[in-house]
Amino acid sequence: MHKTQEEIEKIREGGKIHTRILQQTAKLAKPGISTWELNAFAEAEILKAGGRPSFKGYGPKGHQFPAGLCTSLNSVVVHGVPSKNQVLKEGDILGLDIGMEYKGLYTDTAITVAVGNITKEAQRLLELTKKALSIGIEQARIGNKVGDISAAVQKVADDNHLGIIRDLVGHGVGHAVHEDPQVPNYGKKGAGPELKEGLVIAIEPMFTLGTDDIFIEDDGWTVTTRDQSLAAHFEHTVAITKNGPEILT
Repeated sequence: MHKTQEEIEKIREGGKIHTRILQQTAKLAKPGISTWELNAFAEAEILKAGGRPSFKGYGPKGHQFPAGLCTSLNSVVVHGVPSKNQVLKEGDILGLDIGMEYKGLYTDTAITVAVGNITKEAQRLLELTKKALSIGIEQARIGNKVGDISAAVQKVADDNHLGIIRDLVGHGVGHAVHEDPQVPNYGKKGAGPELKEGLVIAIEPMFTLGTDDIFIEDDGWTVTTRDQSLAAHFEHTVAITKNGPEILT
């Protein structure tokens, strides 16, 4: 579960590249572009940088994820599959989630962006989900427990009457796309595994404007809110260091 300083340095190097690609992809998310085009751009940039899109081909044999970028539109929480037929329009919100392997190590990061002008309610959802990520990261310190992160994230949702997705969690990352420990977005302070130096985790709040009830669509990947309420998702790869949490993406 824990990474050496040399491994963290490689993850940090890959994370800088990964973050740049996510930011560039996010700038393209405007009315009239398809999610397939966004994926094509992100995949090409990852390959150009010497990395590999780690989501592409991920999953059980015969049912691997078909793209390098997850594009989660409006009521889709995560794992939306890019499509030529899915064209962005004014007022949409779009989750962009990219995983990358670089020099044999993995990073994972996500952002939810506004497509043109969005409602005040949607903007509030984005701002609070992003805030929850920052507050959760602050708890990622040596000696704390996973539950300290979880409780901090949950408090933002509870205080603002937002739904918390409970069936999906953050996770360890580095040697693989998903590792232990699980990092839920709800929980109790002082509960769960202890955070030790060298641990690298993906913290990823997922909030909705409605309930936490979700379902997986017929493609076997796309996770959607059952009440069709808007959902937002933000994520960083974070290292636990003696100097506090270090955001690697």
